[in-house]
Amino acid sequence: MTSSDLWTRATADRYDAEEAERSSAAFLEPNLAFLADLAGDGRALEFAIGTGRVGIPLRERGVPVAGIELSEHMAAVLRGKADEDTLPVTLGDMATTVVPGEFALVYLVYNTITNLLTQDEQVECFRNAARHLEPGGRFVIELGVPPLRFLPPGQVAVPFDVSERHLGFDTFDLAEQLLVSHHFTRDDDGHYRRGASRHRYAWPAELDLMARIAGLALERRVADWDGTPFTQDSTKHISVWRKPV
Repeated sequence: MTSSDLWTRATADRYDAEEAERSSAAFLEPNLAFLADLAGDGRALEFAIGTGRVGIPLRERGVPVAGIELSEHMAAVLRGKADEDTLPVTLGDMATTVVPGEFALVYLVYNTITNLLTQDEQVECFRNAARHLEPGGRFVIELGVPPLRFLPPGQVAVPFDVSERHLGFDTFDLAEQLLVSHHFTRDDDGHYRRGASRHRYAWPAELDLMARIAGLALERRVADWDGTPFTQDSTKHISVWRKPV
């Protein structure tokens, strides 16, 4: 077991509704096209597949997909959409769990590597990706750039969403390279629901070193799934590392 927080049944049951916008065909199209192009005629493995937001539509595009998921509740929601023969899912953590076979693509989206709260575990995640890749295969991560430029001296919080139904902000422990994402969400009855999740943030250069430790080399880094060039002002990155042939 890694240090990742376990998603509860209540969180899993409402996850799809809360992520409806990010699950739409229009939103996912560049994401799926990017991943399908890298997978080619090969198989894909999604670390932390969750409820299948990405894995299921990628499978529907003709890419054979398997998944690893730590939360049995999230996996149960996925299983209500796709059976085991269509999309096999193994319960376990993404840093150590091994599934049969080799893959042309291993991918980890939506900042999920930050759920591993230590550098050692994040390194093991890269090692695990390399373990599953066939020669020439790729490991893809989608991850936000830590917004530390927004922190003036003495401030520890940065808002990331202020809307009618949601207030979200991150608080930072700069010494430990940890953050907590705080959420205040207004339900239909007008009451607010509070939630929080812990994360270990990492810079692109740190991830590149983790990849080198795992025997992978950076092939490409862009600012979004559409391929926008990555710059010092980018708020996130899509990075692709390749296993040598």
